[in-house]
Amino acid sequence: AWFAQKFAVETNPLQGKIEAALPGANCGVCGYPGCSGLAAQIVKGEAPVSSCPVGGPAVWGIIAQLTGKNEEKLIARRAALICQGDKNTVQQLGDYRGIRDCRAASVLGVSFRGCVYGCLGLGTCEKVCPFDALYMNEETDLPEIDWEKCTGCGKCVKVCPRGVLVLTSDMEQVQVACHSPAAGKDVRLICKKGCIKCQLCVKTCPVGAISSVDGMIKIDQEKCTRCDLCIEKCPTSSIVYLGKKAVSVA
Repeated sequence: AWFAQKFAVETNPLQGKIEAALPGANCGVCGYPGCSGLAAQIVKGEAPVSSCPVGGPAVWGIIAQLTGKNEEKLIARRAALICQGDKNTVQQLGDYRGIRDCRAASVLGVSFRGCVYGCLGLGTCEKVCPFDALYMNEETDLPEIDWEKCTGCGKCVKVCPRGVLVLTSDMEQVQVACHSPAAGKDVRLICKKGCIKCQLCVKTCPVGAISSVDGMIKIDQEKCTRCDLCIEKCPTSSIVYLGKKAVSVA
């Protein structure tokens, strides 16, 4: 007890208040060693108030008030799939018999599906999700995401070798569900729902929110009014609306 008192390290009282506001899960998805570690970094100004994806906006707001920092633009993000290349939609080149891991299959450099940019469907994202918010649909071999459970920790996004999982805010609802930069004629040959770069969406958008950048169709979420005209005009249904409770773009 004497040693504990003699060598005790004084901590900033603010750190204790921030730690008390955090969920206490000590899950580490923030990138720091537990909630106390994150609280210490926030006090030092080395971590933003929105570092805890599990706590979400409610916790971020409390921490922003405690630290006196602006809590504007603290937007919760959730994972979303930007690929519709399921086994019934994209060309199948053969059966995969290797390790059931997307990273392992990607290292081989050979795709068993026609699209070399699309989802491999081997479920690595499902394995790394610490909140059971993501599971593989056996009928499509594509991941489905439960936005009610998803905390936006980003682990599935980081582990995906094809980059078909992204973090998106609740307001970013209209998305191009195709990750392929290939020319339209090549996409048409291998995928029924791939973006063929026809640019009908660009011409249709009444507010100029859609553009073609380096051969890829991009949607400016700040300009988008969610009128859904681009969705209606898209000949391959590669533009989709991601509702808050929608778990898949397939």
